[in-house]
Amino acid sequence: MTNRLPKILYLVHRIPYPPNRGDRIRSFHLLEFLAARSEVHLAFLSEGPPSPKAMKALAKHSAELAAVTLGPRTRWLRAAWSLGSGRTATEGLFRSSQLARIIGRWARDTRFDAVLVFCSSMAQYLDVAGLEGVPIVVDLVDVDSQKWLDYTESAGGLKRAVFRLEGRRLRRLERSLVERAKAVTLVSRHEADLLREFCPTDRIHAIANGVDLDYFRPAGPDESYDSRQCVFTGALDYRANLDGVQWFCRHVWPEVHRRRPGVSFALVGSNPSATAYRLAELPGVELVGEVPDVRPHLASAAIAVVPLRVARGIQNKVLEALAMGKAVVASPQSLEGLGVEPEVHLRQAAGPEEWINAISDLLDNPELRNRLGRAGRAYVEEQHCWDARLAPFAALLELGQQAVGVGPP
Repeated sequence: MTNRLPKILYLVHRIPYPPNRGDRIRSFHLLEFLAARSEVHLAFLSEGPPSPKAMKALAKHSAELAAVTLGPRTRWLRAAWSLGSGRTATEGLFRSSQLARIIGRWARDTRFDAVLVFCSSMAQYLDVAGLEGVPIVVDLVDVDSQKWLDYTESAGGLKRAVFRLEGRRLRRLERSLVERAKAVTLVSRHEADLLREFCPTDRIHAIANGVDLDYFRPAGPDESYDSRQCVFTGALDYRANLDGVQWFCRHVWPEVHRRRPGVSFALVGSNPSATAYRLAELPGVELVGEVPDVRPHLASAAIAVVPLRVARGIQNKVLEALAMGKAVVASPQSLEGLGVEPEVHLRQAAGPEEWINAISDLLDNPELRNRLGRAGRAYVEEQHCWDARLAPFAALLELGQQAVGVGPP
């Protein structure tokens, strides 16, 4: 049996470092997992020049590394052109002739054993010469087409028409990838079942996210005992996050703040939009914005709130708050794909009254918050260790134990 490391071409739509937001969390931990079992050739796109620190961190896990920066203005022109030419705007946003040339050069120089594509937007690079016949695994993460179709419910006019068109074309792209790939993976059983509804096949697999249990740890039993703060963590330019936070601030927060004037609601996340700044004008709402480390803000809060109305896949913000031992109140949509039990590991709330009552109960009862926090931490320790969660990728990419000379993943 040979000890040659399998050579994996890993294509990612955004820089997978630092692992501090949705897609980067999964793509980076997947890179770590692959690097321990194979020779990884990593190529990705970036909205700005990657920092030397990021490139150094990624180079540690890569035999070959390429980053291509996309111009912010030309990206949207490419998106419009792509949509106008019958494809998805998403593909246009992530199209780069420079990256295609790099991948083509790599394919001429290296015989890859497999290609792992992270998200449907990178599938366009599978047509590069030299990749013919190489087994393909596509990590869709979630059914992106459904997100755009869900957006139509809260949009009107031209936006609604564009969202519907994008959703339908993404669905067509997802079907084509299921037909083409050796395997297609998604972040939860719910997402996998959704894809199977219009692509019935045994090539679809659910592989859930983990959480860094050493990094996200309870800060201490007394740090938030007397806290009167609720916190939301997540990118503040992402439509689904903004939609959920706006709804919360309009329909839940005014009554919570009326009943308890001393309570505050902190918005912690990158790239705050104009909407986020407007929300910060409401009584008791504080815009923290981008921070180097979300843990102190989670640690000092009494409650982590996740009020998403449109959610795809697994919400890392829920896993991180649970790992920190925090009491969490979340919408049903935010919990899809997780095995948590409401009232055991966290509180679930749908309508405004449920949200107001859940937050009020937890603010008034530190012991209840601690009990839920302990149960939530125990849940993620048992169910969301990264290596265990990602283990199925080793079989799909044929990263055999004997071939790589390591123990079972």
